[in-house]
Amino acid sequence: MGDTNDGAKDRAGDDTDEVLAEVGPRLRRIRKERGATLAGLSAATGISVSTLSRLEAGLRRPSLELLLPIARAHQVPLDELVGAPPVGDPRVGATKPIVRYGRTHWPLTRQPGGLQAFKVLEPQRSPEPDPRTHEGYEWLYVLSGRLRLVLGEHDVVLGAGEAAEFDTRVPHWFGSTGEGPVEFLSLFGPQGERMHVRARPVRRAEDD
Repeated sequence: MGDTNDGAKDRAGDDTDEVLAEVGPRLRRIRKERGATLAGLSAATGISVSTLSRLEAGLRRPSLELLLPIARAHQVPLDELVGAPPVGDPRVGATKPIVRYGRTHWPLTRQPGGLQAFKVLEPQRSPEPDPRTHEGYEWLYVLSGRLRLVLGEHDVVLGAGEAAEFDTRVPHWFGSTGEGPVEFLSLFGPQGERMHVRARPVRRAEDD
């Protein structure tokens, strides 16, 4: 078993070395296609001309600290610099919408448990807020329309492009303002996982 694992590691190491060996020529090609000089790229990235030259010649091992500013300067994805192999289809297959309490939910995540994402459409109506609490953490982003959010002692309206995140142990409710339908994204962590998106949270009442 050990020999098999060692062989797999050796092959993985060989593949990595091959990818890295191709980075230098690719960096030179992309720079020349854009008509940039080493001096100009150095000024744009803050990386010395000698380091850029060594990278292109394959004499300096590429790293994220070097490749990220170069990718930004050339306005290309990092994958284009390193020649990363194509990944599998990232699209979530079509899922059957779920209608719950008058709202239509489209699941956007493949796996059960953990963080869950939904696209939600609520028709125009004027429901009476019914704040509830439960374990978890939620993040909301309004795509279109206006979303009313009642959180603790706060009662706010979010417009398109606005977001909120909150601990669901705080009494909360969200829904239509009655002015028209609202479409929004909902990310929910049942065990209280916080989202990596750092939207500014609505302040809790105890923060006042």
